Amino acid sequence: MTTANTEVQYANAEQLLAAIQPASGGTEVHDPATGELVGRVAEGTAADLDAAVESARAAQPGWDALGHEERKRLLNAAADAIEANAEALAELLSREQGKPLNGPNARFEVGGAVGWLRAATAYEVEPEVVVDDGQTLAVKHYRALGVVGAIGPWNWPMMISIWQLAPSLRMGNTVVMKPSEYTPLSVVALVHVINQVLPQGVLHVVPGGREVGEKLSSHPQIAKIMFTGSTRTGKAIIRSSADTVKRLTLELGGNDAGVVLPDVDPAAVAEDLFWGAFINTGQTCAALKRLYVPEAIYDQVCDALVEVAGKMPMGVGLEEQNVLGPLQNKAQYDIVADLVQDAVDSGARVLLGANPDGQATGYFYPTTLVADIDPQNRLVTEEQFGPALPIVKVKDVQEAIELANSLEVGLGASVWSADKAKAQEVAAQLQAGTVWINSHGTIDPRVPFGGAKQSGYGLEFGLDGLKSLAQPQIIKS
Repeated sequence: MTTANTEVQYANAEQLLAAIQPASGGTEVHDPATGELVGRVAEGTAADLDAAVESARAAQPGWDALGHEERKRLLNAAADAIEANAEALAELLSREQGKPLNGPNARFEVGGAVGWLRAATAYEVEPEVVVDDGQTLAVKHYRALGVVGAIGPWNWPMMISIWQLAPSLRMGNTVVMKPSEYTPLSVVALVHVINQVLPQGVLHVVPGGREVGEKLSSHPQIAKIMFTGSTRTGKAIIRSSADTVKRLTLELGGNDAGVVLPDVDPAAVAEDLFWGAFINTGQTCAALKRLYVPEAIYDQVCDALVEVAGKMPMGVGLEEQNVLGPLQNKAQYDIVADLVQDAVDSGARVLLGANPDGQATGYFYPTTLVADIDPQNRLVTEEQFGPALPIVKVKDVQEAIELANSLEVGLGASVWSADKAKAQEVAAQLQAGTVWINSHGTIDPRVPFGGAKQSGYGLEFGLDGLKSLAQPQIIKS
C-alpha cells in the first residue's frame, strides 16, 4: 500500500486550520466562549460519504494484509505525529469545543488521544484453541470486519474519535468517520495529522449533518457502527442499521450516580468528587451527575464541595488560568439552565451558582451546586450534561442504592468510603457498566468500558475492545 510520508509539524492552530479548510465556502464554526469565527469546514453530502466508503472498501484488503505488526508500527507512528502537533491540536480543540487548555481539558484530551492510540497496539490478538481433545481441534480466529463507520460526539471529539478508529484500524478494518456538526474541525484536523503516516484510503472523515449520519448507519457496505452520543440517537441508529444487520458498539447517555457512605471524610474526597462531576465542565457521558449523601454527613459534604468549587476559575479556554469553560452550544446551555431553574422553582437550596449573569457572548453557565432537592426532580432524573450537580440527602445506604438504580440508564456509578470492602459490597449492587470506588470517570485504556441498561451495549478498550472490532471465526477439524 502507498503510505503518505509527508509529515508536517504545525506551529499553531492557525497553520493547522489553513491546511484543512476549504479554499472557499464551507460552514462557519464559532468559538462557544467568545462567539469568534474559528474556521470553516466543508459540508459533506451523501455522495461524498458513498465515495469515502468505496475508497475505504478498496483499501481494506491491502491494509488487512499488512498484518498486526505493521499496522501496530503505523499506528504508533500516527501517535508520534499527534504528539508532534499536540499544541496546535489543543489550541484548535479549545477554540472549537470551548474547553480550557489546562486542567483535565484540551491538552489532557490530546494526550489521551496519543495514549489510547498506543494502547491499541499493546495487545497480541492470537488464535484461541477452544477444543483440542485428540479427536477435535477447534480454533477461534479474529478476522477483520471490513469498513467501520464511526459517529462521534462534540464533548471529547478528538479522544473519542481515537477510541473508535484505533481499535478498528488495528484489527485490519478501514474507517469512515462522521464527526459532530458542532466540532467538525477538531476531528478533521486529527485525521489530517494521522493520515500523514497512514496508507491512502484507510481513514476518512466526512463532516456533515443528519443526512450523512443516517446514510452511514444504513450503508450496505459498512460492517459495523461505533457510536458515542445520546440514547435517543442510539436508538435511531439501531433502527436504521437493522436492515443490514450491522454490528454495533453503542456508548449512550448516562446519568451517573455517586453513593457516599457515612464513614467518608468529606474534606478528603471533596476535590475528587468535584472533578468526577465537573470534568470538561460537566460535559462528559460518564461524569457524576447525581450525588446521594447520608444525613449524618450531608452538610459537611455540601460545605466541602462549595469550598472546592468556589476556587475553580471558569473562562475563555485559551487563558491559561482557567480550568472550566463554556457549554459547547446554545442548545446544551438551555438544557442546563432549564433543569436548574426547575430545581430552584421546586424549592431546592442553591449552594453555589444558578444565576447566569447574562453576558453578551459565550455559553457560560456558572458552577452550580444544588442541595435539599427532591430525588424525583428533573435535575436529578434527567441528564444535565453541564456544570450543575444535585446533592440528594438519603436516610441510609439502602435508599441511596435504590435511587441510584431507579433510572433506565447505567453507564457508570461510584461509591465513596473509607472501607474498601464495604464499598465493593455496595458497588456490586449498582446497575452500571463501571463502578468506581473513591473516584468517578477515571477510565483506563487497559480496562473494558461499556454501559448497562439504556446506556448502550458492547465494550471498548483493552483486549475486549479489540475483539469487538473483529469477526470471530471458528475453524474445526
